[in-house]
Amino acid sequence: MNFVETKLKGAYIIDLKKIEDDRGFFARGWCQNEFKAFNLNPNSVQLNVGFNYKCGTLRGMHYQKSPWAEAKLVRCTRGAVYDVIIDLRRDSPTHGQWVGVELTEENHRMLYAPEGFAHGYQTLADNTEIYYQTTQFYAPEFATGVRFDDPAFGIAWPLPISIISNQDRTWPAYS
Repeated sequence: MNFVETKLKGAYIIDLKKIEDDRGFFARGWCQNEFKAFNLNPNSVQLNVGFNYKCGTLRGMHYQKSPWAEAKLVRCTRGAVYDVIIDLRRDSPTHGQWVGVELTEENHRMLYAPEGFAHGYQTLADNTEIYYQTTQFYAPEFATGVRFDDPAFGIAWPLPISIISNQDRTWPAYS
């Protein structure tokens, strides 16, 4: 895997190192030793799958509060998404900044968000599927979010929003 740190400390874009031939390719999509080498949390405990019917669907911006804060490794397995992470770590030099990355079934790219980041995405195609590994189990009493359109962040979503849940539309403003 090729790890490229984003402008947000500890957040990485990860590209596969493909071994290709006339059949296609083979690549490692996760390796505990490689994650440890980059000081990333290597302890995935859960794999989640999200499927969205319509282009323009927005999910986010979600995170879990301490002590259930989780790192996420996100990949799009069908279709395409604009995947966004926000650094909410109060002691971070990039606190309040965000990064957006296009993840598609063609580019096989992944995005790693460490603990203390909010995560969300917008679908760029109909019938889009993502999967993401987390380093904590889902704990509903610690699950929360921030507004996808909060001016504190100024996220530039690529498309008009076609579908969003009431919960995601009404997360409180970040302050």
